[in-house]
Amino acid sequence: MTKLSELGPPNLGREPAAELDHFYVCRNCGQLVDRRDLRQVIWHQNPEHERLEFDS
Repeated sequence: MTKLSELGPPNLGREPAAELDHFYVCRNCGQLVDRRDLRQVIWHQNPEHERLEFDS
């Protein structure tokens, strides 16, 4: 499993919106993905990816 911190610094969006609008469920692994973080979005584009492990 890959840790989120291994993908580099976060790239968060700057526009205000409802919190739920920022997330979607990955079709491949079922993990919740934050659209404001480009690292997560790109990671989940690969159809053979593993789930990300978030730093606590």
